[in-house]
Amino acid sequence: MISVEMILAGLGGAAGLFALLFLYNRLQILQAKKQGKELLDQAAKDGENLKKQALLDAREEALKERGKLMLDVDQSRKELRQEERELEKARSAVDQKEGDLVKRERTVEAAQRRAAEAVEQVERRKQSLDKILQDQRSLLERITNLSKDEAKRLLLDRLERELEDEVGGRLKAHEQRMKAMSEEKSRDIILTAIQRYAAEHTAASTVSTVDIPSDDMKGRIIGREGRNIRAFEKATGVDVIVDDTPGVVVVSAFDAVRREIGRLALLRLIQDGRIHPARIEEIVVETRDEMQTHIMEYGRQACQDAGVPKVNEKLVELLGRLRFRTSYSQNVLSHSVEVAQLCGLIADEIGLDANIARRCGLLHDVGKALDHEIQGGHPQIGADVARRAGENDIVLHAIAGHHDDITIQRPYTVLVATADAISASRPGARRETLEKYVKRLQDLEAVACEFEEVEGAYAIQAGREIRVLVDAAKTTDESAAHLCREIARGIEERVDYPGEVKVTLLRETRAVEYAR
Repeated sequence: MISVEMILAGLGGAAGLFALLFLYNRLQILQAKKQGKELLDQAAKDGENLKKQALLDAREEALKERGKLMLDVDQSRKELRQEERELEKARSAVDQKEGDLVKRERTVEAAQRRAAEAVEQVERRKQSLDKILQDQRSLLERITNLSKDEAKRLLLDRLERELEDEVGGRLKAHEQRMKAMSEEKSRDIILTAIQRYAAEHTAASTVSTVDIPSDDMKGRIIGREGRNIRAFEKATGVDVIVDDTPGVVVVSAFDAVRREIGRLALLRLIQDGRIHPARIEEIVVETRDEMQTHIMEYGRQACQDAGVPKVNEKLVELLGRLRFRTSYSQNVLSHSVEVAQLCGLIADEIGLDANIARRCGLLHDVGKALDHEIQGGHPQIGADVARRAGENDIVLHAIAGHHDDITIQRPYTVLVATADAISASRPGARRETLEKYVKRLQDLEAVACEFEEVEGAYAIQAGREIRVLVDAAKTTDESAAHLCREIARGIEERVDYPGEVKVTLLRETRAVEYAR
């Protein structure tokens, strides 16, 4: 059993241990406070040192910045002093220029005064000279008994006479130079084009003949009391001539399209054998429709032969109708194709567009298909139709101007006129009546004889040339060339003729004396 002494001994040991622990802790706390105070003292010393070092560093930095600022201020002062010196120089230059300007203004003012004085002096001299000239003119008029207008007219007449000889000489020399340069080239081009193109020409007439198998067919064509032939003529608009000529019946009409329709319809009736008014009307209607197809085929074939693509259908139809139109016995469609080919050949020779040239040549006479229906000449009619069909300005100008109805402004128009003259005037292409031929010769001679200097004029070589005899006393060699040109110009303006007319003027001086 535990005794009280043991318990008390244990309690005394525990109390001693607790006291020891308390003392140890107290010593630790006192030591910690001491260390903390030492640390605080050390920190205060370090802070003071840092503060002093920072103040020193700040002072050094301030001193450095002050030195830099002083340097910048010195540099700025130097620059300002330099700018002041330059401004001073500039001010001195401006002052000097201002002085120069003042001097110049004074010089200009003096020059203006001298110029004004000179103008006044010139004006006084001009007035004086005008008065002198007026006095001299009056004196001259009194001496010559001529007024100013009369003297001017005499001077101009004399000048005109002198210039007439000079102009004639210049014209003659110029024509000789141009003739030497152009005749050979143009001759070669035209001859080459003609030689490379050849076409057959057949003369169409106003009648067509239809072969019949026997003379009995004539009676069937006439019909009882002539009812068949009357019905046929009424339906076709042609005249049917049934005479004693064996084996043929003649179909006559001035309209070639109607005549062809009548011929084809009559052939079909003869082949069919049923000839009566109802059948006649039926055959004529069918033939008229087929004729429209043939017309389009003729037009397309012409475009193909001429090498002209993409032609409006309306123009193709008009070209086909030209197949049944003649001019001075020349078929107009064949003539148009020939002109197109000639235009293409000549265009290749002189460097123009052959496609455009052929198009102009093919369509140049398209108005002839409508000139019996529309008022006006065929060039204007053709140009209007082609314009509505969408042709370009070059083609329209060629159609409207190939007979010089308008002022020619494009080379293709001249080209078409040349090819048209070649096709129309070459041997065998056309023929004309004797009355027109004689009238043209008379017109040529009449135009030449209207000039005062002409003594006589004679048309020769079927109207291709005219010989003009002039009075040698009224003309000179130089004025003769001028007169010849005026005669040619008068023929161009007043006479219609194919191709060209050569004007040859003859001036002869004769001296006659007798030996006795």
